[in-house]
Amino acid sequence: MLVRVSAASVHPGDYFIMTGEPYMVRLVFGLRRPRHGIPGRDLAGTVAAVGKDVTALRPGDEVFGWSAAGTLAEYACVPAENLVSVPSNVPSLSAAAVPTSGLTALQALRKIANVQPGQTVLITGASGGVGSYAVQIAKAFGAEVTGVCSTRNVDLVGALGADHVIDYTRTDFTRTEKRYDVILDNVEAQPLAAVRRALTPTGTLIPNSGHGGRWLGPLGRIIKARVLSGFTRQQLKPFTSIGKRQDLLTLAELLTTGQLTPVIDRNYPLDEAADALRYVGAGHTRGKVVITL
Repeated sequence: MLVRVSAASVHPGDYFIMTGEPYMVRLVFGLRRPRHGIPGRDLAGTVAAVGKDVTALRPGDEVFGWSAAGTLAEYACVPAENLVSVPSNVPSLSAAAVPTSGLTALQALRKIANVQPGQTVLITGASGGVGSYAVQIAKAFGAEVTGVCSTRNVDLVGALGADHVIDYTRTDFTRTEKRYDVILDNVEAQPLAAVRRALTPTGTLIPNSGHGGRWLGPLGRIIKARVLSGFTRQQLKPFTSIGKRQDLLTLAELLTTGQLTPVIDRNYPLDEAADALRYVGAGHTRGKVVITL
């Protein structure tokens, strides 16, 4: 399908690919420069044309989803299975902010942790791209949610529905008496051993961050987590989200019912996309950054 792009969001992964750090990403995306010159993965826009086998969508439909071929452009060529209709109550700018971060949060909580009503869930980086969705999705699943963030974001995380908010500048959640069934760690500011102290004896820890050394990035932490998981009843489960249309439909339903509301930090015009990438790369965004055309 050919989509006329109206908005496209920027993800930390876009920044890592652009800069080539950690260096291990170059093995996949290009040693000296990105193999594909158009950055961006998420988009929302209007269907301009469809292939002969596409039946679910047609020209003129408003859609959102993801593309591996780049989305920071006026038009994007996207497999039909990567797109769903934008809910009527959601503007394109907001829809564009959902796919990658929303899918990551949904798959971490539903597929990896299997969050159930009444469970206690702690989310670090609760005001960030993945974290802001994770707070809302965990609440939609009926969990008791604690968000960890900086002082300036306490009110935001509370407004997203968190039952409890921890200001990490004042309280170290790994040193309290509280234990959690699930921890989604989007920051990884603490050693694995420290974070495990905050888990129940059979709890699940999901490390989810692209940070780490310049060469291997998070690979060392991932390997350590998988090894440790074999020697404890606690589950340490690093994962990589995968684009699935059915999960995108779930996110669209949550948007429709108002259980999920994207947080937009800033939007930039397309000719300032480089500034948007640098801003995301600094690592202190509140929610998502969106490029508008």
